[in-house]
Amino acid sequence: MQLYLRMAWRNIWRHRRRTIIVLAALGVGLALMIFYDGMIDGFQQAIYGNAIKVLGGNIRIHAVGYSESASSDPLLPLANDQTVVQAVKSVPDVVAASLRINTSGLASNREGAFGVEIIGIEPEQEAPINPIAQHVTSGHFLNTNDQDSLLIGRGLADLMDVQVGDRITLVGQSTHNQMRQRTMTIVGIYDIGVTSIEQSTVYMSLGEAQDLYDLSGQSTEVIITLKKLGEESTVIAALTASMPGYEYQSWAQAFPDLQNTVGAKNQVMTIFSLIILLIAAIGVINLLLMSVYERTREIGLLGALGFKPRQITLLFVLEGAMLGLVGVVVGAILGYGLTGLVGLVGVDYSAFSNVATYMALITGKVYPSLVLGSLVSRGLPVLIITILAALYPAREAARHEPAEALHYV
Repeated sequence: MQLYLRMAWRNIWRHRRRTIIVLAALGVGLALMIFYDGMIDGFQQAIYGNAIKVLGGNIRIHAVGYSESASSDPLLPLANDQTVVQAVKSVPDVVAASLRINTSGLASNREGAFGVEIIGIEPEQEAPINPIAQHVTSGHFLNTNDQDSLLIGRGLADLMDVQVGDRITLVGQSTHNQMRQRTMTIVGIYDIGVTSIEQSTVYMSLGEAQDLYDLSGQSTEVIITLKKLGEESTVIAALTASMPGYEYQSWAQAFPDLQNTVGAKNQVMTIFSLIILLIAAIGVINLLLMSVYERTREIGLLGALGFKPRQITLLFVLEGAMLGLVGVVVGAILGYGLTGLVGLVGVDYSAFSNVATYMALITGKVYPSLVLGSLVSRGLPVLIITILAALYPAREAARHEPAEALHYV
């Protein structure tokens, strides 16, 4: 085998310019795929990561029976919620954990009644990690001791024609199925650029929600924020083992539309990758076919020396494999190098914040990530396709009869 490897390595460098062109196609194609994966991961952390923080964290913990309740946001108290929070915070991948009360109701004034999701939060716990706190454009974010105070979105403020200091009425159902109504003062208006969320979500302090909905000292859910997307299943498995008796729900289960959007972007990248690989494969086939025609007499000599057709086939397949392997190495160096350099300075997408709904959630620059898994998921197909591309030229080389090949001009 060592002889075949040495011959294959020598052969691919016979025509350096041609080989360099093919390696450039393979390397640049793979580098672009690696860089794109890094950018997509950076986008997901910047956009979907912020969206998930706004919508309710990477993971939610509820009481058993929450998901089966007829109500979309049932007021089922969570047992030992403070103990749950402390246990969650001890998990290495967890950035933050806080208590919430989440229910549905109506916000009304002279302009009409509007269906809203009413969320009671721990302001001091959520302020550092919830983008809502960083996007209060009028008034101020909530405080723990706020009473009869409400934080609403710019979209709802426009619908109800209200501003900071105005009062609106909230109507909702308590744990005893009694309708509770309270007129509250708007202390802040947030603007995250996502109208659907701004029109449908209002916030109050957890203590206020506990008093309003007869949940003294209780909450209905724990929301968990993780360091990165994609770690949810690992954390849920660890929490389920240490704290059975609760319902655990990842963001992908809670918001399937958002998950479908992320999946669609990955599918687009897969199609894009296949196109790049097919172009590179054509280059490999062309290189090896030219090599077959240029080395016809040499192939005949190998046959005359006793090389069997399968051995000649192996030689050309090894040449294709070496091209692919070198292309993967070049692509990995270029791809991760480019990703690392761009990751140091970031990419400013603030000018494109109005292009799509969730683009508005980019709070600064996007920093591509070094996705090490790309070397396998993108590099392995490159290697496989170059080997497959070498099969046809290898078969053509093996078909030459030694006597005819030796007389080829």
